[in-house]
Amino acid sequence: MQYYEDIEVGDVTECGSRTVTKAEIIDFATQYDPQSFHVDEEAAADSPYGGLIASGWHTAALCMRQLVDGVLGEQAGMGALGVDELRWYRPVQPGDTISVTSEVLEKRPSESDASRGHVTSKLTGYNQDGDEVISWVGLGLVKRREGEQ
Repeated sequence: MQYYEDIEVGDVTECGSRTVTKAEIIDFATQYDPQSFHVDEEAAADSPYGGLIASGWHTAALCMRQLVDGVLGEQAGMGALGVDELRWYRPVQPGDTISVTSEVLEKRPSESDASRGHVTSKLTGYNQDGDEVISWVGLGLVKRREGEQ
């Protein structure tokens, strides 16, 4: 288990990759973001994107899963205060493989709760060509070891 004290500013973690399928794009969008360029191949072909693309929220969810598998699942996490600077740079298309990295930007002890610390990290998702497709800055809370407050 990784506690607040184990985390260093500048730490970079490769969180793995995942290939996005057409079926996943349509299924997610049908439930949560049913805009035509996410759910209808014919309409998407006539859109500015020239074809079906994943919802940005789908891209974020895929990257969040990779972040949990690559970093957060091993951390003594206590949730988060939110995310800042969420950006979608490039559409994700069927067959794209998205790779995620996480970099620790800052950390500080909590002023209101000595049992935890604040860890600010930047997540970046890249496609198979190395192009950024998404990024955000996460405002995480991580448990401190007993006796080290």
